[in-house]
Amino acid sequence: MLRQQDVGHRIVVRRIVGIREGRPLFSDALGELVELSETHLTLATAHGPLRVPVTQVHRAKRVPPTRRPTAAAVVALERAADEAWPAPTRGRIGDWLLRSADGWTGRANSALPIGDPDRPLAAAVDEVERWYAEQGQPAMINTPLPLAAPVGTELDARGWTARPPTLVQTAPLPLPAPSSVDTPPAAGRVDLADGQAGAAGGQAGAAGGQAGLAGGEAGLAGGQADAAAGQAGRWESVVVELATAPSEGWLAVAAGRKGGLPDAARHVLTAVDQVRFAHGYVDGTLVAVGRATVTGQGRWLGLSLIEVSPEARRQGLARQVIDELAAWGVSAGATRAFLQVEQHNNAAVALYQRLGFVTHHTYLTRVAPH
Repeated sequence: MLRQQDVGHRIVVRRIVGIREGRPLFSDALGELVELSETHLTLATAHGPLRVPVTQVHRAKRVPPTRRPTAAAVVALERAADEAWPAPTRGRIGDWLLRSADGWTGRANSALPIGDPDRPLAAAVDEVERWYAEQGQPAMINTPLPLAAPVGTELDARGWTARPPTLVQTAPLPLPAPSSVDTPPAAGRVDLADGQAGAAGGQAGAAGGQAGLAGGEAGLAGGQADAAAGQAGRWESVVVELATAPSEGWLAVAAGRKGGLPDAARHVLTAVDQVRFAHGYVDGTLVAVGRATVTGQGRWLGLSLIEVSPEARRQGLARQVIDELAAWGVSAGATRAFLQVEQHNNAAVALYQRLGFVTHHTYLTRVAPH
């Protein structure tokens, strides 16, 4: 059977899907194991996530990887992602990164164990625990898989828990053109990258009404769009503005989504040389936001905080925001895009699949016991 060390690896599962004439019927599934618990396992398959109860598993085993990225490719992408989400307080254990941002988001408050820690593994984890204790925070480590599988084994022995798996997905730029089914006619675009973060002007009043935009990862999960059919044309008039700084309305959305916005959060959002904040307006009301960075020596466009207000979802606005940010990335010289999405956020994963994103690797955020 499978063990925690198999998480992040390609596996095949033979599962029981029914009974016929007193005999079990079997079906095989192939994919990357992204979660394993006492009750179920989850695979990232070519057709999307598949959750299988352990009681239905007849056999399961690891199989050879196919077109798996090299360790060097995983390290390069993880470092580009770190540049795109920079924690204000940082440290090092050899090549390992230590990051703290007043507890705002797991990515900015966890160690990244890639490279050589310049000491035995157990001693490196001890140092991680000491460093976070000095920050007054729980120790957390992000473990890219399978690259950091040995770290995961050490953390298992110490009783560290794991948050839901996150998919690190990539796609070539430019992104494919939207079809008429995917999205309504293209949005108008205003680029405020000349340093006039004019999205704030006249829109600050949107902050209060937009604080409730918090939604699932990538702002796509849940919620039936409650706009009446007669208002469908309203979403065709969306105007997407790109600015080098977020407006107050934009920040209100981020605060609602992430549970507040400490000073460290503003550093994480803005302390990148090449960054753009997308503001999507309809009739002067902020209904969609997004953020993009270019890092990794100019190669990688990083997408984050794609959020659409509940009443405006399922109208193609997320796609329009992404398209404008991707066009900016191409103009800045980026050749590939990446994003990080929780594996169980099926709506977001489905959208990104239509945009050509595939899973490059996964990671688990591990949390030290109290």
